[in-house]
Amino acid sequence: VQLQASGGGLVQAGGSLRLSCAASGSISSISAMGWYRQAPGKQREIVASLTGAADTHYADSVRGRFTISRNDAKDTVYLQMDRLKPEDTAVYYCNARATPYYLPKNNYWGPGTLVTVSS
Repeated sequence: VQLQASGGGLVQAGGSLRLSCAASGSISSISAMGWYRQAPGKQREIVASLTGAADTHYADSVRGRFTISRNDAKDTVYLQMDRLKPEDTAVYYCNARATPYYLPKNNYWGPGTLVTVSS
């Protein structure tokens, strides 16, 4: 299973960005997808996750500003980020809890995409 994220970049505070992450490979099923982030000098933290069709979870710091969604037909998860703040600056990582064919369920990570919010 491979994950490829896109959509990061530089944006001014108050602006918006949309991250995408597509899963590919020999995938039998994906039970959950989500986004994590890691700011310089800080630990990686969960931003948002989506389990099944509609079970969403958001970090308190982004709730009401970020929206996670998923296109099952494309095995793709999105993170719409609105009203961005400088403290949202981080490398964002896509995560998938997936079951490949003939292999057990496992966690997979994308390479990360940088989001920089200027003040």
